[in-house]
Amino acid sequence: MLHESTGGFGGPSGDELTVPMAWLYAEYIADEVLRTGDLMPPTSFEYRAGRDALALTVFLSDTRGELSGIRVVAQLETWLTLTAHDKAWQDWVRERLDGLAADAAAARGPAPDLVLAEAAWRWLEETELLAPDLDAVPGGGPGPGEDDVPKVWTPAWQLGLPLGHLAIQLF
Repeated sequence: MLHESTGGFGGPSGDELTVPMAWLYAEYIADEVLRTGDLMPPTSFEYRAGRDALALTVFLSDTRGELSGIRVVAQLETWLTLTAHDKAWQDWVRERLDGLAADAAAARGPAPDLVLAEAAWRWLEETELLAPDLDAVPGGGPGPGEDDVPKVWTPAWQLGLPLGHLAIQLF
């Protein structure tokens, strides 16, 4: 399966439409893994953060330029390792995006997959979501309800990455 489709109009040159198949496929895989885990409503920002973080992991872990196809199950362990808490995931994402950008610049061809991946990364970095503060020390009052839990603004990737990791484990 090819990474991109031009709708039967030849190669990716000129003004022809190039469909970002690798990115769309990565989003599809991420969406299926998250839906199977049933951790968040698909309409929530938290779900989007998880889907984008997982889609970036799927897309950027494809180092050979192939789509996973039926090998998705074989890739789960790799994705689980990449999304683990003790890994520097955000540094890995930046390095892979920079490498792909350099490759695209050298090829001087369209890189619609990369454009969408970079947009997802920008959203994950620039968007902050209000999440429970896991570092807060609970007070001496009555047991906290959902509204009583201390909350902190958190970059979306910091919330989406563990959500994606958990969804992979549940898949």
